[in-house]
Amino acid sequence: MRRLTALLRQRLRRDWLQLLLWILGTALMAYAGYAGVTQSYGTVTDRQSILAAALANPVILMFRGLPSGTSEGAFLAFEVLPWLAILAALMSTFLAVRHTRADEEAGRAELLSATPASRTMPTVATIVHGVLANVVLGVLSALALISTGLDPQGSWIAGAAAGATGIAFVGIGLVAAQLMRTSRAANSLTIWVLVATFLLRGIGNAAGTPSNDLTHMTSLWVAWISPFAWAEQSRPFDADTWWPVLLGIAVGLVLAIGSTWLQSVRDMGASFFAGRQGRAHAHPALSSSHALVWRLASGSIIGWAVGGAIVGILATTLGSLVDQISGGNPAVAQILEKLAQGGSLEESVVTIFFTMLGIIAACCAVQTVVRARQEEAHGTAEPILATRVGRVRWLADYLLVATAAVLIVVAAAVLTAFVGIASQNGASTLYRASLVTGAGEFVAASVFTVVTALVFVLLPRATIGIGWALVLVATLFGMFGPLFGMPEWTTRVSPFGVTPIISGGHVDVRGLWWLVAIVVVGAAASLTLQRRRQLAADG
Repeated sequence: MRRLTALLRQRLRRDWLQLLLWILGTALMAYAGYAGVTQSYGTVTDRQSILAAALANPVILMFRGLPSGTSEGAFLAFEVLPWLAILAALMSTFLAVRHTRADEEAGRAELLSATPASRTMPTVATIVHGVLANVVLGVLSALALISTGLDPQGSWIAGAAAGATGIAFVGIGLVAAQLMRTSRAANSLTIWVLVATFLLRGIGNAAGTPSNDLTHMTSLWVAWISPFAWAEQSRPFDADTWWPVLLGIAVGLVLAIGSTWLQSVRDMGASFFAGRQGRAHAHPALSSSHALVWRLASGSIIGWAVGGAIVGILATTLGSLVDQISGGNPAVAQILEKLAQGGSLEESVVTIFFTMLGIIAACCAVQTVVRARQEEAHGTAEPILATRVGRVRWLADYLLVATAAVLIVVAAAVLTAFVGIASQNGASTLYRASLVTGAGEFVAASVFTVVTALVFVLLPRATIGIGWALVLVATLFGMFGPLFGMPEWTTRVSPFGVTPIISGGHVDVRGLWWLVAIVVVGAAASLTLQRRRQLAADG
């Protein structure tokens, strides 16, 4: 017990700032969500109209929660609960990998295994650490909701649902750390599990059966594969069901216990998915530093491109699902006519989905530029810079690859969108909408390329944290600014909120030229400042 306590203290000293930001950010989102709901949707009629619109449009359900009534609390859960769960999941996966596979890579795990703590005690400490962090997150989120005057029982269930999702992803992260050989690969695997399960939840909700009064939705069975769906099926402030919350906790603990067994049957430093064997002699294509960056980033680029392709095909093939739902419910058909407002509902679907494409492309850009910091911290950048490759050229290689990676992700989405349009015999205007919206998201994602590069040059040790935080903040401002009752300028601060759109048959460029200017100035500034920057190899 004393050894476990010592390990927990060490983890808390190491993680206290990160956990504080994650937990307080989640609680503040819950509190701000209530303020936004009461300001923007203060009456039952307002909330009922929004729920009816959501039930009529599957795209809205892809990125919102499960409709469970028109009360303030139930509507708040519909708007915010999935995102509270996502924050808990991200916090938990990074925590799990950081204290297992990352420690093993750095050699810290081997040192600990030589002490009385043994090999398994650090993993047990990580499990306890992750569970406690999610308990605190759930409690503070519930207290934030209670402080607004919402029903305590529903508030506790909402907080527990978010925390239970985090515990489930503690288990997922621990298993990924055992399966993959590097922390980078383990983090990538857990993020893809997160994205896939979030989309499954959305698809299950979108393809479900709406109630006759258009205030509730019964999800399709496919949603139940996802931990995020378990959180939503607790239906806070409506049915207040506890057992889906317990399901998330149970699955997380089972996976966590399974990870300790996996660790006991493998060698230190080994993994169940072995890394690929390297060539005895380098391929001629690796004769330049630029080609080396491509080689390092190719795996993640392919993964993000697959995500972009999925977004593109969904954006242009859900039209038939919209027609199917509206055909079976006249009230939904009327809502759809109002949503279109004389324009094309299909174009609105493309615009909404391609906002998610911009976020995916921005993540790809940040991950590629962050790789430069990782190479520097691990000491592998120094041998390259000892050759004729200068500092500016070295960073320029990462900027070029990141820009090309964003283009590949967007192009994959546009191509699959075209395939979807052709397969559904869609209107020819959708081709133009997909191309224009995709080009706008390319520019928006490129903003994160140059801003992350600037952070890398000026604050190298904060590159990873600030780079990913910028994407998260831009997503929250762009998607939740209006919901939280924030001023309009907060939405415009997000690059995703000012990209070109098709409006009334014409292209509204909105903030395109500002985004282009930021990209050009940011790239020039980062390369200029890099000229005199010294290596910051220590992590």
